[in-house]
Amino acid sequence: MSDVIDRLMEVLETRRHASPESSYVAKLHHRGLNKILEKVGEESFEAVLAAKDAGNSDSDEHRTEVIKETADLWFHTLVMLSHLNISATDVLSELESRFGVSGLAEKASRPRQ
Repeated sequence: MSDVIDRLMEVLETRRHASPESSYVAKLHHRGLNKILEKVGEESFEAVLAAKDAGNSDSDEHRTEVIKETADLWFHTLVMLSHLNISATDVLSELESRFGVSGLAEKASRPRQ
């Protein structure tokens, strides 16, 4: 699965430096971090709404919507990481480091803010 993410990150990095008139990704980067974050928030909300609908239905249509909205969310999150010069590999490494650690213990180890 990470091969798909690696390939997508390569495409995103290439398009980041393309003309905003020829690439949606370049257009997002050109408009800046706030626009990218707005898209992440929008896609997050849409994924939540789709999941809520799917939770109330056994419909394949609702399941498909959750998949599509989650793909949009992941895509825009990867654009955000690219904009911040953070590798998807860094995020995957963080997730991997959490294997074998209780979620409750990991959360309790975080500094309080």
